Parts: sequence; structure tokens; C-alpha cells
Amino acid sequence: MFNVFNNNRGIALLVTLTVLTVLVSVALALNRQMRTDAITGRVIGDRLALRHMAEAGIQAGMAILVIDKKESAIDSIQENWADPDYIQEALAALNFDEGQLELAIHDELGRIQVNALVKYPEGRQFNPLQHRLWVRFLEALSLGVEMYEGIEPATVVNPVKDWLDRGDDDAITGLSGAESDFYLDLDPPYSCRNGPVKHVHELELIKGITAELFSGTNAALGISHYLTVYGMTAAKAGAFTFEGKININTAELPVIAALLPAGHVDLAPAIVEYREETSEDQFLHDLSQPMWYKKVSGLRDVSIDPALITTSSDFFRIEATAVRNTVNVKVTAVIQREKIKKTGQWYCRILSQRQGLIDPVSKK
Repeated sequence: MFNVFNNNRGIALLVTLTVLTVLVSVALALNRQMRTDAITGRVIGDRLALRHMAEAGIQAGMAILVIDKKESAIDSIQENWADPDYIQEALAALNFDEGQLELAIHDELGRIQVNALVKYPEGRQFNPLQHRLWVRFLEALSLGVEMYEGIEPATVVNPVKDWLDRGDDDAITGLSGAESDFYLDLDPPYSCRNGPVKHVHELELIKGITAELFSGTNAALGISHYLTVYGMTAAKAGAFTFEGKININTAELPVIAALLPAGHVDLAPAIVEYREETSEDQFLHDLSQPMWYKKVSGLRDVSIDPALITTSSDFFRIEATAVRNTVNVKVTAVIQREKIKKTGQWYCRILSQRQGLIDPVSKK
């Protein structure tokens, strides 16, 4: 009888322990789930709040550009829209209680206009000036950069031209060109655009433009950093064209090098340095006239084709990044400044806008 009693107590103890183990496990699982749900809810809330913050940053950027248009007829790296300190002061007026907002504004016409490579609205032939610009651009990139060494410009330029041109899908440009027949044999197959490129990433579909060439590596930036699909201007009879003029006041070094005549690439750094030269926090040189580059040492007798350069722009890329807790949201908008005919007032029209990936960031 004693043994039976003890056995019953032992079984009861085992049952109790088992039940407790199960209950503890369930409680821990519920706790983890609740914590996960709480974290997920907080992240979702942060994402929504940050998206609105970033979009507010885009609006602030557009306001800065409208004010700039009223105050100045040119656009350069010397102006407020390109000054990080000025932008930070402007953002401080938004007075967000939580989170941080960063803003950067870039001139799209400081880049080479992809669609200007072909003469629109006809869209059939090379634009000779732009053709030579592309060749010099690719040659300049290859100087001292292993990633670009050995690139034959024609193997890139000809396929791009064939992608853009209209009405000759049966005729390739040179031996390296490619029309729809080439792309339809790929897996998966697709056709040539045979018209203006809509987004710069479309270039990755074109023969001769590898992922490395397009995006770059840790050693060097890819060509996409120096190209834009924007810059369309109205032509007669409701048609459009791409002038392809580059803002010499904002273009980066490889683009400046491409603007210079053959044999003068080594003078490009002097142009960039001249634009940036300051004394007591004041810029020293006037950039209002396109020919200012002739004042740079060594460039007095060098001429850039006037049809290739400008000192103003109405196409800009605004990048707003909002950060809170361990989440960041980046919104990028490409805008065009336009004037309302009836009122004469300037405003910014959004041509494209996208939200970047939401990535965890480290706490500091």
C-alpha cells in the first residue's frame, strides 16, 4: 500500500512537472510572439512616419529650388541648394520631434543625357556632338581605372544608339550594334526600345553594358552615376528633343573630361578646382558665363563646343533620407522646375519618385 501511494505521488509529480513545462513553454512562446508583434508594430509605425518625413524633405528640397530660381539665373555648386549647411538649416525649420532627416540635391544636367545620343524627334541618326562626347567619356574613364581598361567605346555606344533609334530595327550600327533580333534570341527574350530610354536602369538590358560597367565596383563608380535619361525639351509641332547640354557648373570630373577636346583630358581637374576655390568661406570665381573655363590655367586656348555646355538647369534629383530607431527610409524624386504661364510663378513638377529599401541602421 505504501509503495502504491508513493508511486501515485511520483506519477502526480511527473504529471505536474510536465504540465508546468508545457505551460512555461507556451508562456515563453507567447511572450516572444508578443515582443515580435510589438517590435513589428513599432517598425511599421516607424516606416510610415519616416516615409512622411522623407516626403516632407522632398517638398523642402523643391521649395529651396524654387527660391533659387527666383534669386539666380544660373545653377552651380556655389549656390544654396548645393550647400549641405544651408540645407541643414532649412530642415531645422521642419522641427521633427523624433528621427533625423537628411537631404541632398543634385543637378541632373550635370550628367550626360543618354537620349541625346540620337537626334530626336526624327530619332534615326547619331547626334555627332554627343557621339564624340560618349567616346571621350568612355576613354576618360579608362585612364588608370582597371575596371574600364580595354573597353572599346564603339562596343558600348553603337548598341546604345541602336536601342534608341527608330524605324531601322533591321539594320545594326557597325559590327558591335544590336537590334531586336539579337535580344529576341536571349533568355528571356525582349525587344529593342527603339525610342528614348525611360529609366537609366534600362541601360542594363543593352548589349555591351555589363553589371560591373553600369553599377561599378568598390574601386570605381559605374557609368550610371554619370548618366541621366532626363532633359527632354519641346520641339516644333508638339514634338520633343534632347539638347544634351551639360551644366559645366555642376558636372563631375569624368563628365568635364568628356567635354574637353581630345588631348586635354588632363586639364579637367583644374576646372573642378577652379569652381570650388574659396577664400574666407567665399567662392572666388564667377561661373555665370559658359566660357568661364577659359580663365582656368592652361585653358585659355582650349574651346569646348558651345552646343555642349550650359550654366543652368531645371532638372534636379532630390534625395531625402529619414532615420529613426533602427529603420531608415530613403525617397528619391527627380523634378523639373517649370513656370506657370498665367501667373509667372515657378514650381517643381515631380517626374519620378521612388522609395528606397528600408534597411536597419546601427544605433549610436
